[in-house]
Amino acid sequence: MAKLIWIAGLALSFALHAQEYPSKPVRIVVPFAPGGVADNSARVVAEPLSIRLGQQVIVENRPGASGNIGTQQVAQSAPDGYTLLLGFDGTMVINPHVFPKIPFDTLADFAPVTKLGDATLILVAHPSIGFKSLSQMIEAAKSKPYPYGTSGTGGTPHLAAELLKLRTGAQLEHVPYKGGGPAVVDVLGGQIPLVFTAIASAQQYVRNGRLVALGVPSARRSGALPDVPTFQESGLAGFDVASWTGIFAPAKTPPVIISKLQRELSQVLQSPFVKERYATLGIEPVGNAPDEFGAQVRADLARWQEVVKAANVKVE
Repeated sequence: MAKLIWIAGLALSFALHAQEYPSKPVRIVVPFAPGGVADNSARVVAEPLSIRLGQQVIVENRPGASGNIGTQQVAQSAPDGYTLLLGFDGTMVINPHVFPKIPFDTLADFAPVTKLGDATLILVAHPSIGFKSLSQMIEAAKSKPYPYGTSGTGGTPHLAAELLKLRTGAQLEHVPYKGGGPAVVDVLGGQIPLVFTAIASAQQYVRNGRLVALGVPSARRSGALPDVPTFQESGLAGFDVASWTGIFAPAKTPPVIISKLQRELSQVLQSPFVKERYATLGIEPVGNAPDEFGAQVRADLARWQEVVKAANVKVE
């Protein structure tokens, strides 16, 4: 009887906590500098989420170490729902495999809230190379190597290209840049022939003919560039890679708070304002349940571990 009373009291405490939450501003820590797809995916939802929660939602940038510094900060924060993480797939499911040591455990230190969206990637080429399709590029790269640029080492675009190499035998040589922007600048100038980047960084140049889109590696075509075929349409069955962002809370955050945040974020992501803004970023909004998001995190951790090992990708 005493145990039942204790459980009932605990449940009542959680329920009251959820009703009171939030009673002060909520922070979303973005572990990158301002600008870029990851940062903007948080900023777009912050204001409408503030309205729904009745408290200010503040986006705070804590960049450094490919996202590891800001992510560690949230892992060590109180599990009360007032400090949240803008989780990026590169940080959460790739960094654990490419860094020799990281200061957090993706599965043990965080509670998934919801996936904000999938950011479509794209492989583009300088027109002078003469490639009109992914198939042409693959055939050419089997006989001689072609450099390609991405933002940094070990990010999703880099591993998508490594997966492409493993699947096809194409000789592609990685050239890391400090960001997707500088990589696009160099392919526009003809310094490198290929770039793998977020579609938001390249779409305007594809539209005006300054770059040739070879394909998107996601399961579906992007609404931003609906004429560009997927890798699967080009013959690579099952090739499905997109870069995602999502909201995480510190582990042991009460489930009622997780549920409330997921419900409100799901509504925010369905609003016309957010859909329109996300479309300009090349992001497909999601807003799924915590357990569904968590299942993808676990699956992606396993998938990228295999690719990183096979490609011998390391960040010192």
